[in-house]
Amino acid sequence: MGAVGIVLAGGRSSRMGAPKAHLEWHGVTLLRRTVGIVGRAVEGDVVVVRAPGQDLPDLPDDVEVVDDDQEGLGPMQGLAVGLRHMADRAALAFLCSTDLPFLHPNYVRRVLAGFDDDTDAVVPRARGHRQPLAAGYRTTLAPTVERLLADGARKPAMVLDACRTRWLSDEELLADPALAATDPELTSVRNINTPEEYDAALAEPLPQVTVERFGTLARDGGRGECQVAAATLGATADAVGITLDRHVVAALNGERITRDPATPLVAGDRIAFLSADAGG
Repeated sequence: MGAVGIVLAGGRSSRMGAPKAHLEWHGVTLLRRTVGIVGRAVEGDVVVVRAPGQDLPDLPDDVEVVDDDQEGLGPMQGLAVGLRHMADRAALAFLCSTDLPFLHPNYVRRVLAGFDDDTDAVVPRARGHRQPLAAGYRTTLAPTVERLLADGARKPAMVLDACRTRWLSDEELLADPALAATDPELTSVRNINTPEEYDAALAEPLPQVTVERFGTLARDGGRGECQVAAATLGATADAVGITLDRHVVAALNGERITRDPATPLVAGDRIAFLSADAGG
């Protein structure tokens, strides 16, 4: 059974002044992008933990939403709810906050690869900070987190002190060739808390992806590879003049077949557009 994903959508976003989950990110919401990236990196299900009654943007049909029924307890409560909800589905979970627009699937995979039989949590110390909200946890930690909450603990760091935690330095993270090639600055852990940080993040260059067209889509000068700057499959299709409809499918990195325009893309992705029509 593969690892699962947990995305925390709660929080008051007081410094941002607007719900982070709904923030626009180059054609999709920030929450839609985050769950899509996590979903690309884990084999199991992805769940979003939200505050009671919290309004969420549209999400893929296969993403679950579970309510955190206790307000004001912070991300530790979301961690407890997520781990408890997923405990019967997988031994490992990657957990993150909503506000990670530069999260890369290779980062998620590298964190999960850090587990062994003597490890309960894998937490990077990346870009000078501990990253408990972009980390891996055993789902069996749910009772420990709940006990700590009952004792008044509110910071995820208290969970890490109470379990077998493996810390990953920048150097250890970047020892993974795939991560070093696609996210050498470890911007995967760069979150956004204020309007200024949001504007600065939006101004960053879009991911560079490689596009190739096949069948009838390769006619009229469309043969060969090209480079496109785009954050979603829909934007990539627009850039090369392709309409994502029932006649077209896209293969993402030779593995995943989709025609969902909201599919998030990251640096290093390869997109192959194919005609779904007979004889294409």
